[in-house]
Amino acid sequence: MKTGFIGLGIMGRAMAKNLLRAGMDLLVADLNKEAVEDVVAAGAKEAGYAEIGEKCRRIILMVPSGEITKSILFGEDGVASRVMVGTVICDMSSVMPTESQECYRRLREKGVGFVDAPVSGGEPGAIAGTLAIMAGGDEEDFLAMKEYFDILGSSALRIGESGSGSVTKLANQIIVNNTIAVVSEAFVLAVKAGADPQKVYQAIRGGLAKSAVLDAKLPMILERNFQAGGPIRINHKDIKNVIHTAHAIDVPIPYTAQLFEILQALKIHGHGEEDHGGIVQYFEGLADVEVKCVQRGENHGD
Repeated sequence: MKTGFIGLGIMGRAMAKNLLRAGMDLLVADLNKEAVEDVVAAGAKEAGYAEIGEKCRRIILMVPSGEITKSILFGEDGVASRVMVGTVICDMSSVMPTESQECYRRLREKGVGFVDAPVSGGEPGAIAGTLAIMAGGDEEDFLAMKEYFDILGSSALRIGESGSGSVTKLANQIIVNNTIAVVSEAFVLAVKAGADPQKVYQAIRGGLAKSAVLDAKLPMILERNFQAGGPIRINHKDIKNVIHTAHAIDVPIPYTAQLFEILQALKIHGHGEEDHGGIVQYFEGLADVEVKCVQRGENHGD
């Protein structure tokens, strides 16, 4: 059975290659021809959206926004223009729940299943095939995608009906990005006060402050490594989706609203393509200090 994969960005390219290594017969599409050529060299075939709809019974999308998802599916010569009844389409992008629900309804009218299944784990998880997958949609469609989820991730859970995977991803992004911001604020304080940030990290990671976010991002910050695994640009978009969704259902989100403005400032100052560990630079600018590895002799006591 042929599988379609649309969207070969930072995450999608690695995910497509994992499917190829698992023996999948893959048709791929992306506007970035260099990315397409790279995945084709790994064994895939290039195809247009309509051709993917016609030839593939399982189709995965991994694109930057819900608007792009809808244009790929429902635009002129889109996937839905020639999609077969019984096909299951899985959008693994980070989008608003209302966008996922719209895709579900429109595809159901064509006899096509739809699963919203965004992921967490960033580029490292995409490469390693250890993504956390949070899914919404009908049980039978989730089960139809399960063999793909088992290749792409270390865990996959159906949360509930259509849109619930996207809701879960929004909650995930609130926690991850606010945690990075809090870690940044804490270590800017520590450095400004004269403490060695490496030693502060070793001291606190054995206690209640330990977290996956702390362990993933603080070492990158200390090395000044902001090569994108989860770009600020994408997280800025995700937090905007959080705000739109929260306001639509009358949920106040004061911390996340402030976080959005922090990401907005970083984007304006040219940090959009950097990893979201680069959030630390906002707090560094306020305090006029840099969180980095302390060289021997720089800190008293060394």
